[in-house]
Amino acid sequence: MSAKSVKTTGAGAKVPQSWFDRQEKGSFYAVLIWSLAAISFGYAFFHRVAPSVMVSDLMTDFAIGGAMLGMLSALYFYPYVLLQIPLGALLETVGARLLLTLALSCAGVGSILFGIAESLYVAYLGRALIGVGCGVGFLGSLALASRWFPPSRFGFLAGLTMFMGMGSGMLAQGPLALFVLSYGWRTSLFMLGATGFILAAAIFILVRNAPFGSVDKKAQKADRLPLLQVLKKASLTIEVWKISLVAATMSGPMLVLGGLWGTPYMMAAYDLGRPEAAFLVSLLLLGWAVGAPAGGWLSDRIGKRRPILICGSALVCVSLTVLIFVPNLPLVLSVGLFILIGLAGGFMACCFALVREVMPAQIVGGATGIVNSLTVASGAVLQPLVGWMLDLQWRGELEGNAPVYDASDYRTAFILVLVSAVLGLMMCWRLKESKKVTF
Repeated sequence: MSAKSVKTTGAGAKVPQSWFDRQEKGSFYAVLIWSLAAISFGYAFFHRVAPSVMVSDLMTDFAIGGAMLGMLSALYFYPYVLLQIPLGALLETVGARLLLTLALSCAGVGSILFGIAESLYVAYLGRALIGVGCGVGFLGSLALASRWFPPSRFGFLAGLTMFMGMGSGMLAQGPLALFVLSYGWRTSLFMLGATGFILAAAIFILVRNAPFGSVDKKAQKADRLPLLQVLKKASLTIEVWKISLVAATMSGPMLVLGGLWGTPYMMAAYDLGRPEAAFLVSLLLLGWAVGAPAGGWLSDRIGKRRPILICGSALVCVSLTVLIFVPNLPLVLSVGLFILIGLAGGFMACCFALVREVMPAQIVGGATGIVNSLTVASGAVLQPLVGWMLDLQWRGELEGNAPVYDASDYRTAFILVLVSAVLGLMMCWRLKESKKVTF
């Protein structure tokens, strides 16, 4: 806060001068701040899943197959993942306001670059810049929620942030598919670039990192560990990696099905048009949008995170098993399974509340960053792996320049996702609950 925003009384106490500085935890302004950060995550998630309705267009324009398309989509995830590792600690020092402003501006630049790309390598660069720019939204919203609201609301707000992301993901399915059919995928990216710049300006003007006078900066500085030490201690704590594995494997099915391969699978399996298939796949994200805040609220109420995570992970495994191994499923049942995968997977929001409960306060930021990086890394790994598996089964049929896969090819490739989900379920039983880790 600048010196102009306060005055000093005769006793030397600082008094807030602006409307921003007079706001307190839980106020309307606190809701506004959290909402802008959550919308930033929604913007990031829109970008994350948007390629799923551009599959044939991108394959045709760049003359690529499933593996290379998976790589193009996953280039969002690689810089995103790397950024998460130091981001949790950087949010404690630099602050969410500045980081969100810079990141959203970067995403705007990347969107426009991707939109004008004539070569695959320029598209790669644009997609990677989008990943960098979208990397701050989720952790930034959690950081602001922890400072502007009491701890008892954290699990619920983490779930609501996921709700915002999934709602945006739904817009990036059916509605975006219609927009792409009418105006083209390049125009949609130009619109996303403009949105990123507008959101960056709003956050810079309106957001403050914490309520006035809520942080004793001297005490905070004395208690704070250097960035590298935070990352070292967090990365050497086994519980961080156990939570990360659970979060990643619960998110993987959503990132693979809702983020890229679900729409073409539904088109191949049920002979649907792209907008219709995209709308049905978006119901998976609707399930996640409900499951994330519901799981967070329920875990807050019972004071336990592990039982919620076990139930969610088990439901994901069962749903994937039926989807993959039961042939000729009716359309309504497949859609129901998609919804259940999203609903149960959304319970992974409890992982972020669990981190804050079991990690020492000094490394919570770094630990949260690692968990989020592994969560997103599941998409970076599984999307191209599924594409690679599809290419292995390809029989040489083309539609335009795009390879054609049938429904059985997709189901076989989805076995990779099921294997990861089973590993996550096994790890759920080994999580610690409500007991601080020491180092």
